[in-house]
Amino acid sequence: MLKNPTPNQIAVFTSLLVTILSTLFLFVFSLFSRFPIHFMLYICWAVVIFSVTYLVTVYYLERYIYRKIKVIYKTIRDERLQSHEKNTSIDINRNIIDDVEREVTEWAANQRREIDKYKSWAEYRRQFMGDISHELKTPIFNIQGYLHTLLDGGLQDEDINVSFLQKAAKNVERLNTIVDDLEAIARLESEELILEMQTFDIKKLTDEVFEDMEMKANVRNIKLEFKEGAAQSYKVRADRESVRQVLMNLVSNSIKYGNPDGRTKLSFYDMDRYILIEVADNGIGISKEHLKHIFDRFYRVDKHRSRDQGGSGLGLAIVKHIVEAHNQTIHVRSTPNVGSTFGFTLEKA
Repeated sequence: MLKNPTPNQIAVFTSLLVTILSTLFLFVFSLFSRFPIHFMLYICWAVVIFSVTYLVTVYYLERYIYRKIKVIYKTIRDERLQSHEKNTSIDINRNIIDDVEREVTEWAANQRREIDKYKSWAEYRRQFMGDISHELKTPIFNIQGYLHTLLDGGLQDEDINVSFLQKAAKNVERLNTIVDDLEAIARLESEELILEMQTFDIKKLTDEVFEDMEMKANVRNIKLEFKEGAAQSYKVRADRESVRQVLMNLVSNSIKYGNPDGRTKLSFYDMDRYILIEVADNGIGISKEHLKHIFDRFYRVDKHRSRDQGGSGLGLAIVKHIVEAHNQTIHVRSTPNVGSTFGFTLEKA
């Protein structure tokens, strides 16, 4: 017996079986009959029986299999068949059952992947909505508290009126930062950001970033410098302003989480077609369980300290999106109480 017969093989096997049995019946009948049957009659009988049985079997197999497969394809196909595709013929020499089984298996696997993806996105949206409401609630609550205190008489109290207005303004700035970063994330994820690719000197751009961040670094007495032996000028091809934003975020984080009187070192490495840019600090570092989440939205290793610094919690998520928009990669190495190193690549011009 065939393990996985095609409709044609089933029809041939059935026809042979019917032909053999009917011919044996005819032979037995002739033995008890007064009229002997000529050998050629047996041949003609066998040919006729085989042909009729084969045609009938093929016809009903085609009809039966087609009806069953039609129902299956109505379930697994996303689109209706075109009028010219609606025919009842199938290739009887193909193992049609195995083909359909394979397609159904693939369809089921795709359905599982889609369901898993939708579940993942649903969980992601739920968590995101919780995170954003929590992040917005804190500055709004603070502003509300300061303003109500001033309206309830604090405005006339010279000891607190200016201080409370300054604190309310600081929280408004934080709200503005969160909204701006959310807008940036939305543009990046919807691929609305159009990169203005150009050739520029990455070291020169880093010098500009160091100048912009110098005052912030001086507050904590952190030195911004290039790593010795890895401070060459390289020409890269990228969106200059987007790369500036990446460097600003990474250098700003190294200042926020670096130790006072510490240092932030920036280095460049030639990787044939790419340039690796690394921003390293000798700060508090990041423990292993936090590393895999470090680029997630609103994820904070030290929540209290992060909010005190006024960040939106979206900086590294934006950095990752910008780097990936350039079809490049970003990574992080970190050891608690030793420091962190963020590295990303750019295409060499």
